[in-house]
Amino acid sequence: MPIVEIEIVLKPNESIQGITVEELADQLGRVFTSPKGTTWIKVRGLERDHYSENGGTPDGIFPVFVSVLKSIVPGQDEMQKEVEMITGVVAQVCGRPSGNVHVIYLPEGKGRVAFGGKIVS
Repeated sequence: MPIVEIEIVLKPNESIQGITVEELADQLGRVFTSPKGTTWIKVRGLERDHYSENGGTPDGIFPVFVSVLKSIVPGQDEMQKEVEMITGVVAQVCGRPSGNVHVIYLPEGKGRVAFGGKIVS
């Protein structure tokens, strides 16, 4: 059930049309060892003027924020392995350095997320 939301701070004249969402879904499905049709990806572009860092954003920094929702959050060791793989996949497909890919695990979806009107148990 992983649901992955990817928000890309866009470079000047860049659009998310250049990002292969299906490739992201396939590669991240392999990271999570998900059966076909069970890893969902949403990608959004964020204009540079809608992003900042305190103290000023350094020139040439265009990060990617990745939020991961899973029914059960993995343990620390497994999560670290996933984070490394997610970071590599997203950096490669989105054309960003690994150091500019930030992964956030959301709280467990089990018992609080519904698909088609049914709570995931």
